Amino acid sequence: MTPVDQAIISQALLSAAREMGIKLYRSAYSSVVRDGKDASTGILDATGQAVAQSDELIPMLVGSLSLTFKACAARYPVETLREGDFYICNHPYHGAHHLQDILIFVPIFFDGALLGFSAAVAHHLDVGGGAPGLNTSATDYFQEGLIIPPSKYNLQADWENDGPLQRFLAANFRVPDMTIGDINSQFAACAVGADRVRQLARKFGPATITAAMAEMIAYVERRVRAAVKAIPDGTYSGEDFVDDDGLSEEPLRIRATVTVDGDQLAIDFAGTCPQVKSNLNSPLASTVSAALACIKSVLTGDDVPFNEGATRAVTITAPKGSLLNPNPPAPVRARMEAAYRAYDAVLKALASAMSSNAVAPGYDCTTGFCLSHLKDGRFRVFIELRDGGYGASARGDGCDAVAGPLSNCTNTPVEQIDADYDFFRIESYALRPDSGGAGQFRGGLGSSRSYRILEDGVRLSIYADRFRFPAEGIEGGGPGAPGGCFVHRGATVIAVKTKDDMPLQKGDLVVVASGGGGGYGDPARRDASAAAHDHRQGFVTVRT
Repeated sequence: MTPVDQAIISQALLSAAREMGIKLYRSAYSSVVRDGKDASTGILDATGQAVAQSDELIPMLVGSLSLTFKACAARYPVETLREGDFYICNHPYHGAHHLQDILIFVPIFFDGALLGFSAAVAHHLDVGGGAPGLNTSATDYFQEGLIIPPSKYNLQADWENDGPLQRFLAANFRVPDMTIGDINSQFAACAVGADRVRQLARKFGPATITAAMAEMIAYVERRVRAAVKAIPDGTYSGEDFVDDDGLSEEPLRIRATVTVDGDQLAIDFAGTCPQVKSNLNSPLASTVSAALACIKSVLTGDDVPFNEGATRAVTITAPKGSLLNPNPPAPVRARMEAAYRAYDAVLKALASAMSSNAVAPGYDCTTGFCLSHLKDGRFRVFIELRDGGYGASARGDGCDAVAGPLSNCTNTPVEQIDADYDFFRIESYALRPDSGGAGQFRGGLGSSRSYRILEDGVRLSIYADRFRFPAEGIEGGGPGAPGGCFVHRGATVIAVKTKDDMPLQKGDLVVVASGGGGGYGDPARRDASAAAHDHRQGFVTVRT
């Protein structure tokens, strides 16, 4: 295979993965997938190793595709698959994340031989469980929704034309039209990926495509190993804290030790607190994804895709029974908060090893905000993942009001929310002045969004973080502002906890404020023109 052919095939596979993502969210039914783009797609080789993944969607979801695949293949070997078969799984203790993330793998056959797999994962509005959309009081993962173990089904026999699997799932979901519609969008995305791989096989031959996939993985491994080798050998550490477990005021410690030995990097989360009774636990797949996403973003650039090669140069371990590797049946619905702190702990460790590339922590959390309403026997569920400020670096200010580095979700347009939901409306949406950490380079700003409740019987559920422990600055920079959630009821203001649920009343105004990123460097060294611009734009209210 010539280098030119390798380049063409590699870019074609990456393009196919991105096209799959576009197909998924453009054909989705729910706002969280259609507008928020809480989904990911990818192409795997015939052994289940991730080759090409959509870099425009969710890093947290793509980092563990092969882990979930391995669990499915262990139960149903790839040799048993036939045309039309597919794997499906959402089991958090068999490679998946939490029950709302359903993963589907479709085999790609060419001339009767297995060439690879197309994969799609999406976050679904409701998968059953003890409460619509989000059960904050779950004490085990059985209460969080319907569990789909690593399974094999057939599209024609079990799914299409209101097949038995589709009817079974729909009977367990509160918003079946939305959820089944989103699963269908996953199948559509997988079909696109399979078609693109077969087109390449017809043009270049299946043996060449297989070789190109192997070289894509090897290329990423070489690039990651080269980046690791540039770090001085040694042991580096970092730690961060989740605000609390929602049941007490005790912060949850997450500690990472990063060891660099030549071109091999090891991450050990020993010292992390034990698992908790609430839904903050992060299954190992999520922990691995978070750590890999940090390594990938810090050590490589946009020219290095995210695939199996990154895992070959990095070893990741977490103590069994800890917050980052819990024992079943610990609930895991809000695992993103612990995963983000794992990301930040690794980020801090790397900052001490390579200060010139250091980035301050951002708001870096998922604010999973859910409003649900039951009327005339029909559930309506709205879920939104809020933004926050990025941390600053030696190269510039942090971004304002963007998704965290593990999610990459987009905000749901106000106009689309108004069109889809009639039991609340958005009354304001704005950046939060003074929320970014001060510094030579300013941390990104958070935002504030308010929701007016228009019906009685609406329920609010939330999981979030950084309401107590804001993003820290580095190299003398200041911390970002913490986040918060408040219910304005007449003259009364009710503070909502980071992990909470409560009934709302008609007329309530719910305000969700996201925090800012940490600053970088001494604030006294900030460029005068940049400071004047911040004041002129209203990003800061006090000019220094």
